[in-house]
Amino acid sequence: MTSVAVALDIGATKIAAALVDNQGAIVSSERVPTRAITGTPEALTDGLRALVTAAAAPVGLDGVAGIGVSSAGPVDLVAGMVSPVNIPELRGVELLKPLATLVPGRPARLTGDGLAVAAGEHWAGSGQGCADLLAIVVSTGVGGGLILGGRLHGGASGNAGHVGHAPVVVDGELCPCGSRGCPEAYASGPSMVRWALRNGWRPEGAGDGIELAAAARSGDPCAAEAFARGGRVLGAMVAAAAATCDISRVVVGGGVAQAGELLMEPLRRSLTDHAVLPFLTGIDLTTARLGPDACLIGAAALIHHQTRYARNERVAATLVAG
Repeated sequence: MTSVAVALDIGATKIAAALVDNQGAIVSSERVPTRAITGTPEALTDGLRALVTAAAAPVGLDGVAGIGVSSAGPVDLVAGMVSPVNIPELRGVELLKPLATLVPGRPARLTGDGLAVAAGEHWAGSGQGCADLLAIVVSTGVGGGLILGGRLHGGASGNAGHVGHAPVVVDGELCPCGSRGCPEAYASGPSMVRWALRNGWRPEGAGDGIELAAAARSGDPCAAEAFARGGRVLGAMVAAAAATCDISRVVVGGGVAQAGELLMEPLRRSLTDHAVLPFLTGIDLTTARLGPDACLIGAAALIHHQTRYARNERVAATLVAG
């Protein structure tokens, strides 16, 4: 029998909601710009509840198995809150409890967006059949999530796999998180644009990551080096994560990753240079299959496949409203 869950994906640019069935297919979806509903905490929670209700409309809230929430992090699973580096308006806002009241007697679960991508790609994407993998998201920020032993691994706080803020460059670039040398400070879309602008790139349009990729493809050396620099740091990051967790596959997704070989070629070269121990040399580096829907499908996996993706309360906070 087919069941459906509502999945919510909270990101720096947009907030999306979808009705996802137990095969990983999206039945219906809604989305709004993040800044359209991030005013007061009350406006935010009202907006999220309205978005969930709209996504559930084909079956009604009474017809869903629960609500899975993916958010930019870090996450605070005990409080049901998030503290996104790139969305200050969300910090300290209680997200889970107001959503749980929409589905009384059924679960509402929260996890970080990197973990959601890992769950989604493992369930229905490029991670299928792999028991130990790292999924990384290269977009407005750089995030990640781990599957270890065939299960989503959140660690002590639910933030394991937060590789975008695991410094790999000593005394390196200042990161938005406040640290230095983080991969996000080199490989996120905004970070690459900032570096290119500092080093002579002169955009003709919006000056964003899309224009930067177009310039790199057209032969602009500064734009090309921005991607190469980001890829080199990502390769070192992946090698460090693989040496720590003994993973066999890395799935790369996110908006910046859609630049394709501009990013992937220097990433592969850097991984080869850094991952030299015998158990690291066979890592399968592949691109994500689910695209922008990975977080939504991963959030739904928290509801549809609790044993694999939400069994450990450290991985996904759960509320069941009475």
